[in-house]
Amino acid sequence: MQTKKILIKIILWLIILILLGAIAYGAFFLYKLNSLNNKISVSQKSENILDTIASVAQIGKKNPLDLKNTDGRINVLLLGVAGKGKPGQNLTDTIMIASLNRKTNQVALLSLPRDLFVSVPDSNWQTKINAVYQFGLNNAKSESEAINPLLSTIKNITTLDIHYYAVLNFDGFTKVIDAVGGVNITNARDLFDARYPGPNYSYETFDLKKGFQHLNGDLALKYARERHDDPEGDFGRAKRQQEIIQATKNKVFSTGTLFNIVSINNLFNALGDNVKTNITSRELESFFELSTKLDTNNIINSTVDAWNKDSLLKVSHVFYGDTPAFILIPRVGNYSEIQDLAQNIFDLNILKRRRDEIANENASVALINKSGDNSIVSKIQKLLSENLVYKNVSVINDPGKDLEPVTNVYDSNSGVKPFTLDEIATRLPAKVSYSVPDKYTRITAQKSPDIVVVIGKDLIDKYAMPEDSIDDFKKAQDDQDYLKMQDKSN
Repeated sequence: MQTKKILIKIILWLIILILLGAIAYGAFFLYKLNSLNNKISVSQKSENILDTIASVAQIGKKNPLDLKNTDGRINVLLLGVAGKGKPGQNLTDTIMIASLNRKTNQVALLSLPRDLFVSVPDSNWQTKINAVYQFGLNNAKSESEAINPLLSTIKNITTLDIHYYAVLNFDGFTKVIDAVGGVNITNARDLFDARYPGPNYSYETFDLKKGFQHLNGDLALKYARERHDDPEGDFGRAKRQQEIIQATKNKVFSTGTLFNIVSINNLFNALGDNVKTNITSRELESFFELSTKLDTNNIINSTVDAWNKDSLLKVSHVFYGDTPAFILIPRVGNYSEIQDLAQNIFDLNILKRRRDEIANENASVALINKSGDNSIVSKIQKLLSENLVYKNVSVINDPGKDLEPVTNVYDSNSGVKPFTLDEIATRLPAKVSYSVPDKYTRITAQKSPDIVVVIGKDLIDKYAMPEDSIDDFKKAQDDQDYLKMQDKSN
């Protein structure tokens, strides 16, 4: 009987100790969460601990759809910068849109290259997209407004509403990885770079073998930044960055991290000192609850690149004084292909089915140049034939000297081949008409094309930039990195 009483007391004390431990851990978690929000939020208003407790008390009661969204889709812009005191400290060399689909619980990552050439909305400035955040910091009245030019630029490119954003610097990246005990990845190929940027504008060697690897924070950063020994250059780097994000997600939500007070403390400290975001603590809790419902094991990854004929970008250059700078621009005359990808990223089969329909139509297309620019017709013929894979594209000379102000695409088959018609009109872009003028009917009679494209003066500026090779682009980047190192070391 005495033994039974002692056993009951021991059990009761164990229960009390567990409850006290849970309360202490909960209090610690709330304190760290409140501190984190007040450090990383760009809002001028700080939350007190009671606000955070009230927010946490609502977990499980709130609908994650309380988060900002557009038709159930939440878009978060993830930006990576070097950080204070480092070269190009506010250039966003990682630009990624994480989209969360509340209807299907899908997650998608879309990467945009840092060298994408853009026009900054509400300004007369054109630049590489990685400089737009710095432009905002230079011109904004407050830290919360600094992101606005980049948000407007991203929307112009993708048509997506960006509901949230987070800016993480290199130090934060390495500390987050170390806080969760490193990450596991599978390296697709041997990587060796004898000229990886080191501290104080030096070089160091980065060597990582193919296959399974466990990376600490320093190695993970190098793996995410390396591009010299990747045959896909910046675009391969974007894929590796997406891989690191998935691996980090797996570690953060593992029991080894969530119930490890040291790991949680280190993780919160790493984020608090190195992240800026517009996500509030209340929204962080909603994101946490939402993460338990999302299918994070099958993340859709996509990169906007210029790597092959199916890529949505091409290489060009602009001059800064007498110095050429290589850039990336849309291969068509607008952002329509990137917008289609961004809008349909949760079901990329929609784009494939459209391409299949165009192939089945097998339309013949005739180009008539009425722009006054002799070079433009060959550029558009190449675009349609090589990139958009139309098999029957011909150029017809018009002896008339008159010019057309606007490009028109004429359907001579009464809508029988609608997918091709819509594709050409959207991509060039051009106005659609179902009545071919007599003067163009006469000169195309021998070919009898399904679709007639009359190129007007409005496309000259859209296709004025020269096209360079991807090899030119990669070499220029390598040379530029080398010269920067030489300049700083002298």
